[in-house]
Amino acid sequence: MTQSTVLTKKPTACLALANGTLFYGHGFGATGQTVAELVFNTAMTGYQEVMTDPSYASQVVTFTFPHVGNTGITAEDDETSDPVAAGMVVKWDPTTPSNWRSTAGLAEWMTSKGRIGIGGLDTRRLTRAIRQQGAPHVALAHDPDGNFDTEALIAAARDWRGLEGLDLAKEVTCAQSYRWDELRWAWPDGYSKRTGDGLRVVAIDFGAKRNILRCLASAGCDVTVLPATATAEDVLALKPEGVFLSNGPGDPAATALYAADMIKGVLGADIPLFGICLGHQILALALGAKTLKMGHGHHGANHPVKDLDTSKVEITSMNHGFTVDAQSLPEGVRETHVSLFDGTNCGIKVEGKPVFSVQYHPEASPGPQDSYYLFERFAEAMKARRAA
Repeated sequence: MTQSTVLTKKPTACLALANGTLFYGHGFGATGQTVAELVFNTAMTGYQEVMTDPSYASQVVTFTFPHVGNTGITAEDDETSDPVAAGMVVKWDPTTPSNWRSTAGLAEWMTSKGRIGIGGLDTRRLTRAIRQQGAPHVALAHDPDGNFDTEALIAAARDWRGLEGLDLAKEVTCAQSYRWDELRWAWPDGYSKRTGDGLRVVAIDFGAKRNILRCLASAGCDVTVLPATATAEDVLALKPEGVFLSNGPGDPAATALYAADMIKGVLGADIPLFGICLGHQILALALGAKTLKMGHGHHGANHPVKDLDTSKVEITSMNHGFTVDAQSLPEGVRETHVSLFDGTNCGIKVEGKPVFSVQYHPEASPGPQDSYYLFERFAEAMKARRAA
């Protein structure tokens, strides 16, 4: 058992890795214990969006940027109604908010939402461990009195089943269908509503971020959201002009056990289809490809991706722990984008059809706006089909 700390005061939180390594720090947010996979995120902003991104279900997030908490919390930045990530790890204790939009502090928000945080850790060392050894299973505990049963914490981390084979989309999806008409945030009015007729889009919610739905609406789409378990019959009954497959958490192969049949039915109807992240992976599985668990995944807002058609490099936002095996793509499906970090697949397209998907997040919340054109490409495909 090894220990690591950069503490200057009594530890009130403990992060236990399955290999026996212990990190002590200062707890904030809720008290108690949680068990999850540990990942790191390199984004310099957007901690609230990260914590409320459904793709982070069953994960504790280590933020490599030290200034966490400085912009506070505002409900406008939530990607879903409550935090989904299991907890957060930061180098410095959350700082006092200094932002005109802030309505609460990070620690206060974490407490109210039942999420555990730990500060005062050597996040550089922790990140190196994740990069070298893969995303570990961990137990994170917060006790104001500083009493920890470290052996029990390590055992809990070792006993956790992990994400492989785990379908989490059913846990984060919507309970019933709903309409979405909110547009992207814009100064000085904030969020406004889309009006008038739009392109009829059915979005399948595997854990959809609100800003993805806003981007669809801003691209001229009249969006109806359906749960992850929707069938092809459910989708086609709405007479969509396009179908969108959202991001989400867990093992895509587990979610595809029921979602692939829906996608195949939509493909058979020859409707434009666009997928992001988990939606990209499930589309690939429905087309006959395979997915793989990555060592530490891609989590950040600075990932370079090359468009193989144009040779253009986009800086993108990513959050995924599984990847499409490009070597398994069937005939008629080609790779369109690759990561310049490690060469993994970042996009596919069905030849001769308006069906495409990307691994990264073109809505980029947080992150760069290089890839917003993909929403417009989806809208143009629907307009072309409408005019045909």
